[in-house]
Amino acid sequence: MTEPIPNPLPPDDDAAAAKVDFSRDMSYGDYLHLDAVLGAQQRRSEAHDEMLFIVQHQVSELWMKLLLHELEAAIAAVSGDQLQRAFKMLARVSKIMEQLVHAWDVLATMTPPEYSAMRPALASSSGFQSWQYRMIEFRLGNKNAAMLKPHEHRLDLHAQVKAALDAPSLYDEALRLLARRGLPVPADHLERDWSLPYEASDGVEQAWLVVYRNSEAHWDLYQLGEELTDLEDTFRLWRFRHVTTVERVIGFKRGTGGTGGVSYLRKMLDVVLFPEIWKLRTDL
Repeated sequence: MTEPIPNPLPPDDDAAAAKVDFSRDMSYGDYLHLDAVLGAQQRRSEAHDEMLFIVQHQVSELWMKLLLHELEAAIAAVSGDQLQRAFKMLARVSKIMEQLVHAWDVLATMTPPEYSAMRPALASSSGFQSWQYRMIEFRLGNKNAAMLKPHEHRLDLHAQVKAALDAPSLYDEALRLLARRGLPVPADHLERDWSLPYEASDGVEQAWLVVYRNSEAHWDLYQLGEELTDLEDTFRLWRFRHVTTVERVIGFKRGTGGTGGVSYLRKMLDVVLFPEIWKLRTDL
């Protein structure tokens, strides 16, 4: 009779003690609603690579949901003079953007023929229509009322995006904080129509220069300026990886949503969110 082979590993007491009966209790999958999450990848073609396209964009939308959660809280913290709380949240926003940057690395493994095989399944849908991305842009200060139009068919989403358009941005709240600290921010940058694009101001730069030239006296405002710099730096990387990935996969074809594709995305690279914070580096 053959002797059983002994288990070379010692018994795992922790594993043996783990709960395994979830007939009456909430499981990991229940808590995360994994049936709904993992059942949301519905391909519309037979193309193998459509799964990659769907997962990459769904994961990005989940990261953007968290990004908005943190960004909204950071804006409220700046508005309430709670800068230490804001710094924690803004640091997390930058880390989330790093994840979004690296997500393009995976999509870049899709070749032009592979994308062409699944592209008809997209019809006129496009990341250009992402309402969460539009809210991020608006909350960071890149306001454009025309970008509300893709959401007019959904009144609930349109209301959320419009609220972000009409509210002070992160940078607007930062400037109001500077003014509350006695720094010479021009009055027309403290109360204005928040839905309009931000216009750079020499007066705003002078206020930031006071902070940067005497950082010890204005340390938390100086740190705020650098947090904003980190944030925009990472946001630029996110945009750049988007452009290069699109060019790599589809070249200069027009986007499925009707934009010029790469030509449109390259224009977005020229958008500066916090212009005075960048300009002061030349003038220091």
